Amino acid sequence: MNDSPVALITGGGSGIGAAVARQLLDTGHRVTVTGRGAERLRAFAGELGDPEGLLTVVGNAAEYDEVRAAVEATLKEFGRLDTVVANAGFATHDSVAGGDPAGWTEMVLTNVLGPALLIRASIDALKETRGRIVLVGSVAGHVHTPGNIYGATKWAVTGLAENARREVTEFGVGVTLISPGRVETPFWDSNGSLPPGDLLTADQLAESIVWAIGRPAGVDVNTVVVRPIGQPN
Repeated sequence: MNDSPVALITGGGSGIGAAVARQLLDTGHRVTVTGRGAERLRAFAGELGDPEGLLTVVGNAAEYDEVRAAVEATLKEFGRLDTVVANAGFATHDSVAGGDPAGWTEMVLTNVLGPALLIRASIDALKETRGRIVLVGSVAGHVHTPGNIYGATKWAVTGLAENARREVTEFGVGVTLISPGRVETPFWDSNGSLPPGDLLTADQLAESIVWAIGRPAGVDVNTVVVRPIGQPN
C-alpha cells in the first residue's frame, strides 16, 4: 500500500492547476487532475511522461455528479484523499453595467458553486485523513473594482472559505484560501491580451499553494494573498 499523500485538483490541465500538479508530483504526491477538455488533459499527462502517480478525469466542476465521480475515481485509484484544490474558474472580463449576461451563469456556477460541490463531495474522505481544502480565490475577492462580476464571484469564494472552515475544523480538516493577484496564465486568453503591469507566473503562485498544503499536522493557514511586486491594488 502506497501511503504517499493524494491531491485532487479541479481545472488542472493548464495554468495554475497544472503548475500545482507538477510541483506536487515532484514532492511525492499522487495527483488527480480534472477538467472539461479530454484532449487538454491527455496533452498535460503526455508532457509529464504519463507518470504512474497522475490520474486525469474529464469532468465539469459545476456538476455535482461529475465532481463526486472524480472523488470516487481518486479513492479507487489511490485509496485515500488528503487535499482538494478548487482551482477551476474563469472570467467573462466584462461589467455589470455594460457586459453580456449570457456568460455570467456559467461563470457563477463554476466559480462559486464548483468549490462548494468539491467540498461536499470530498469531505468524508478528508475527515479520514484530516486533510486540507484549498480554494483558489483572487485579490478581486478582497478589493472592489468597478462593475466586476468575476470579482463578485471571488468575494463569494472568500466567504465560502471561512464558512467552510468554521464547519470542518472540528473534523480536523484545514481550509486555506489562496488569493492571487495578476498571474500570467490562459485565464487572460478570452480577454485578448495580458493585463498591463507586473504578473506572477503560474509556477510562482503554485509554490505558495504547495507551501500551504505542506503545513504541519494541526496547523491551519487560512488566508494567503499573493501579489506580484509592483501590483498596487
